[in-house]
Amino acid sequence: MERMQQELIVKDLAKKMVFLTGPRQVGKTYLAKAIAQESEASVYCNYDSMADREIIRSHGWLPNTRLLVLDELHKMEGWKNYLKGLFDTRAPHLQILVTGSARLETFRQSGDSLAGRFFRHRLNPFSLAEIPDANEETLERLLERGGFPEPFLADSVTDAERWRLQYIDGLIRTDILDFEKVHDFRAIQITLALLRERVGSPVSYSSLARDVGVAPNTIKRYIEIFEALFIVFRVAPFHRNIARSLLKDSKFYFYDTKMVKGDKGVVLENLVAISLLKHLNAVDDYEGKPTSLRMLRTKDKKEVDFVLVVDEEPLAMLEVKLSDSRVSPELRNFHDRYGIRGIQLVKNLHRERVDHGIEVRSVLNYLKSLKL
Repeated sequence: MERMQQELIVKDLAKKMVFLTGPRQVGKTYLAKAIAQESEASVYCNYDSMADREIIRSHGWLPNTRLLVLDELHKMEGWKNYLKGLFDTRAPHLQILVTGSARLETFRQSGDSLAGRFFRHRLNPFSLAEIPDANEETLERLLERGGFPEPFLADSVTDAERWRLQYIDGLIRTDILDFEKVHDFRAIQITLALLRERVGSPVSYSSLARDVGVAPNTIKRYIEIFEALFIVFRVAPFHRNIARSLLKDSKFYFYDTKMVKGDKGVVLENLVAISLLKHLNAVDDYEGKPTSLRMLRTKDKKEVDFVLVVDEEPLAMLEVKLSDSRVSPELRNFHDRYGIRGIQLVKNLHRERVDHGIEVRSVLNYLKSLKL
């Protein structure tokens, strides 16, 4: 299945380098190879291959190469300076596509000599907006299998579950340990397992630390690793005072919806969360507008699931329900008080409507309408 970013990446390659980032096995290599096949003269190099490694180090591609794809380059010592030199001295016709996950994204946040030399494209799991002719059956498939390509397209649910078992094992035993030296392997396993059970609920580092038997700062670092590796993403409370919002407990959701341990309502909430994040990533990456996915919570713990923030302004509040189409009192209260667009998303909905300014929308129809 062709990814929607393909055409956008091809256009950006004519201007700068492109960094394609995203979770493990989300389809970055597949997309990069698909783009390479459309090029007149392309070279694909994976740093994990000994033969390719020598080509990368010696610049051993032919002079007429028009597209160079560098996969897993972050494993090369000094890769940042290598890329800077390569880009600054390249032939005018050479385009460069770099793929990777945590280290590329972490590097982007740190700011460095590559600033101004690349465009970022984030690849996320399949969404209803991306899948052609998505319908209720598609929605059920996403809830049952998650949006990663291999399990979503697998012949059976059993094959999808076999993939996931290996995927989770690979995250813990390979990606996490490669990313950072973790002294207590069992503790980080338990932390991940507990997060899977607490999706949709505010997470306290102190509370989690007591359950795991480590210090709160250790839990904080473990979760930062999970975020850097695109395992989980954070939804923090929205507040115009950034310092105050950072002090409050955040909720965490998984890029792979099927990693969630919870009832159907929680799994649906996670699917909506990753779909909204993907939409906001697209607004950020392709329109150049800063975005964030937040939630609303008062001191007395009244809460709305999500807030879409663009250019630091809240554009819409969303509450997710499996079947209840009655408008959430909290959603109505925030809407009446602040005038922010309110949307209640319901999976099992008989008819869409507007109820005193609150939009009651079908989950399927709303998610299909998003960017990507």
